[in-house]
Amino acid sequence: MPRYYDTLLKRHPDNPVISPGDFPHGRADAVFNCGQTMHDGQAVLLLSVLLADNPSPAVYVARSSDGLHFDIRPEPFMTRVQDPQLAGYDGWVIDTRVTRIDDTYYIVRPTGSTAHALLYRTRDFETCEFVDCIALTHNRVPCLFPGKIGGYYWKLDRPSSGKPPENPGSIWISRSPDLVHWGHFRPLLDPFIHWASFKIGPTPPIRTERGWLEIIHGVSRNCSTARYSLGAVLLDLDDPGRIVGRMNEYLLTPETDYEHCGRTPDVVFTCGAIADEQEDRLRVYYGGADTCICLAEGSLSEIVEACVSGGEQS
Repeated sequence: MPRYYDTLLKRHPDNPVISPGDFPHGRADAVFNCGQTMHDGQAVLLLSVLLADNPSPAVYVARSSDGLHFDIRPEPFMTRVQDPQLAGYDGWVIDTRVTRIDDTYYIVRPTGSTAHALLYRTRDFETCEFVDCIALTHNRVPCLFPGKIGGYYWKLDRPSSGKPPENPGSIWISRSPDLVHWGHFRPLLDPFIHWASFKIGPTPPIRTERGWLEIIHGVSRNCSTARYSLGAVLLDLDDPGRIVGRMNEYLLTPETDYEHCGRTPDVVFTCGAIADEQEDRLRVYYGGADTCICLAEGSLSEIVEACVSGGEQS
């Protein structure tokens, strides 16, 4: 399918960069939506993997020195939570969000259909430690800011499934003194444009000189299916509950075979992004059709400027 027009994120010509057949022993049906960060000079992806012989997915670590060729550790990094009070609610281990705070990497992921949010931490991506449940149902996408602002930790949430007759899938913001006890919940952004008219969701914010860059996903619906696209919002550095810019155009929307065809058609979905201010580059590893991992890249400053040009929204 031809592209309608150029966007600020460009697909890498080697896409998909990870396919189910790349998983060790060839047992994967899907390798999709990944947490992403840098560690020891390498790109680290936390892959959501659905194996052919296992009804429940798990999270696996993939590392790369060049950002394109990944070594996937064959043993799972994260499986169902062992806490006896939560284990019965946890059956779908996917969609991790990674935030570095000082020398510790904090990982948030949803549980199964109940979609509580669980917090973990690691320093080496060899093992991870469960911290606590930090959001009640229905909240699939909590994302932490990378450090305190005004004496508090902050996170973005999507506290709704987005399914009628519930409230639409909107982004909220909250704060905490310790990463476990959260309060001061406030609405931040509702679905706002045709490509994000049904529900939206956040990723871990990225600090820039002009504000917190927030890559979001947006969902639209038609008579036959849903469509997942990516966009961007800019938040005030000192008051992250205030939107100072927003793109009305999408950064990426399904247009290729590997985004149209798979377990969930018409999906580009990311759980984060990796910024390099020195190189003025933003890398976004995203899931194509809930089946493979793809890469899109763009100019960090151009994306921020596009948000600013869109104007202050609240």
